[in-house]
Amino acid sequence: MLTSTVCAAVSAAGLGIAALTAYRKRFLAATRIAAYALIPIGLVLTGVVDWLTGLVLKPSVWAGFAVLALSAVLFAASRAVERRRGGSRKERRAAAAAAGRDAVAPAASAPSLGPARTERPAGRAKAKAPAQDGEDFSDIEAILKKHGI
Repeated sequence: MLTSTVCAAVSAAGLGIAALTAYRKRFLAATRIAAYALIPIGLVLTGVVDWLTGLVLKPSVWAGFAVLALSAVLFAASRAVERRRGGSRKERRAAAAAAGRDAVAPAASAPSLGPARTERPAGRAKAKAPAQDGEDFSDIEAILKKHGI
């Protein structure tokens, strides 16, 4: 009841300001002010104000919001602890079980790089034969000599 009276007073004041603005020959601004002034009384007539006051002024509604907020805080805290520990209990068990398993082929040797290439392309000049142990450091030596090292 009180909210309806307040909304009616706000609408009447707004319409009075719109009338003064129209008296000053600012009709476009007066029309906008009148449109804004009619909103509170329209909300009262549709029942929105009664619904909002019932929602805001009931302690049970605020208790419901408090329970929802507590639920959100507990959920966020549990997620933060889960991230800090490194996953959920199920995920940790699965990771421990996967770590305990052997490799697919534990006795396998290093991967093969394929057969050695013995033929050289026709367009290339022949380079020096590689060293006995399979490592050729001639290009590195050339770079070091170029820089005086």
